[in-house]
Amino acid sequence: MIDSHCHLADEAFAQDLSDVAVRARDAGLTATLCILSADEPEEVDRASVVASAWPATRFAAAVHPHRAGPYHGRVPDALAATRAAVIATDARAIGETGLDYHYDFAPRAVQQEVFAGQIALAVELGRPIVVHTREAFDDTLAVIQEAGQHRVRGVMHCFSGTLAEARRAVDIGFFVSLAGILTFPKAGELRDVARALPLDHLLVETDAPFLAPVPYRGKRNEPAWVARTLVALAEARHEPVEEMDAAITENFSRFLGLR
Repeated sequence: MIDSHCHLADEAFAQDLSDVAVRARDAGLTATLCILSADEPEEVDRASVVASAWPATRFAAAVHPHRAGPYHGRVPDALAATRAAVIATDARAIGETGLDYHYDFAPRAVQQEVFAGQIALAVELGRPIVVHTREAFDDTLAVIQEAGQHRVRGVMHCFSGTLAEARRAVDIGFFVSLAGILTFPKAGELRDVARALPLDHLLVETDAPFLAPVPYRGKRNEPAWVARTLVALAEARHEPVEEMDAAITENFSRFLGLR
């Protein structure tokens, strides 16, 4: 079992990271991808602590769209921060990066410029991208296609969009990752998406410490609880949990280029 997206270097885990790692391993997890905010040096520095607590952790690093604003006219500085974080942590992916039009913490044009630059960096470094997109799917795909030039692969993290959007992501070769939202009672449309997509393009994640699945909703999320999302995915697709687990784990290896 894997957790394809979590934030173990977040301060939320500072006091009990070792216990969190033990619970993840006890739950059957063999790997996780820890997301780092590339331009927050304290978080990047904590990557070594995470790796010590759970050696099976891989890392991704980028400038989040919420933090893109200060890089207006300074996109090379954002890319330099990402490159440095990738080198320092041996990151296997560039992310999370993308567009967020829900909060608009940064001007949309600046978000697009920083996103495009990080896609170009991913192509240069031969890394996949971890994409954050919220209320911005059309623009997200447009930037991926223009900046990536069909040479970038990646994942739509914490997907909560429509089936049509999910299929567009799959059509360009991207994975679609499902988080604890899949377990929420009112997430019937998302379960329909999970049922309809090809299994070889699916991943599961926690986005810990956020979005804890049922029955832990409202609590701090952690990688061990990805098991709840995996079960929900298997139930939605009417497939055995064991087969789902094996397929998702293989997908994770392909996503990171471990195969």
